[in-house]
Amino acid sequence: MRVLIIGGGGMIGQKVARRLAADAALAGAPVEEIILHDIVEPPAVAAPFAVTRLTGDIAEPAEATRLAALRADIVYHLAAIVSGEAERDFDKGWTVNGHGIWRLLEAVRAVGGGYRPRFVFTSSIAVFGAPFPDAIPDDFFATPLTSYGAQKAIGELLVGDYSRKGFIDGLSLRLPTVCVRPGRPNRAASSFFSGIIREPLNGQEAILPVPDTVRHWFASPRSTAGFLVHAAGLDTARLGGRRALTMPGLSCTVAEQIAALRDVAGEDVTRLIRFEPDAEIAAIVAGWPRNFDAARARELGFAAESDFHEIIRVYVDEELGWS
Repeated sequence: MRVLIIGGGGMIGQKVARRLAADAALAGAPVEEIILHDIVEPPAVAAPFAVTRLTGDIAEPAEATRLAALRADIVYHLAAIVSGEAERDFDKGWTVNGHGIWRLLEAVRAVGGGYRPRFVFTSSIAVFGAPFPDAIPDDFFATPLTSYGAQKAIGELLVGDYSRKGFIDGLSLRLPTVCVRPGRPNRAASSFFSGIIREPLNGQEAILPVPDTVRHWFASPRSTAGFLVHAAGLDTARLGGRRALTMPGLSCTVAEQIAALRDVAGEDVTRLIRFEPDAEIAAIVAGWPRNFDAARARELGFAAESDFHEIIRVYVDEELGWS
């Protein structure tokens, strides 16, 4: 089996690649090659099979054609301009997040010859817009209130239509905010949710740009990689015509995040969090959903953490190596 990870240099792409390297199998079949693709060269991954690293801009038509010609059995499309940047740079967001997926799907369709890959697209809970019920059900309308959310919603529609026509066997995973993300902050408006945990655990000050009453929907990087691996082998006949799934997660407030951090690491660590309001970030976050009833995904075997202490411990275990 050949697996293509577009966005393979990013944190989630790397975690999926390392998990496949450890398992040496995906969807019940042996992995023969992973192809990691990104705008800059992805880091190397040690594996008992071939690992190919490619660079290129997925928004370029020629690059989409090159990737489709690889005829990967599984295509993970993780590459995207993140939420805050997509809102600030309208052209860039639509070029990468909108045109990019359409060009890729068109390139796959053009291969022909019966080529029909499993296509897993990482969407977002940003496809939903307020007002929200207490817990958003699976049949809630997608009415995004940001450019990023609109771009992801259009990606979902494309994956559904190209699957209906038989060009791909696709599904879209609406990911919770991934927390705690390792490494440096990115330009996502949601970056602070990880920052207020990651930076204090590393002895650094963290800025909290929103009130601690803000509630949000989370899953760890470990669970997120698990969603993607599980999606590769899912019987998509069970989806019918509804190819987009809201992933399980954990709903909690910023105050509950900080309380969990205090329980795990102590009061001195939480004192490194400083409230500094940011009206732009607060406005974006105010339009995001806060809680879901992800019954359909759970019935299909997707699973995530049940409390924020567990999410912090995943970060501590995988990134800090605390005993």
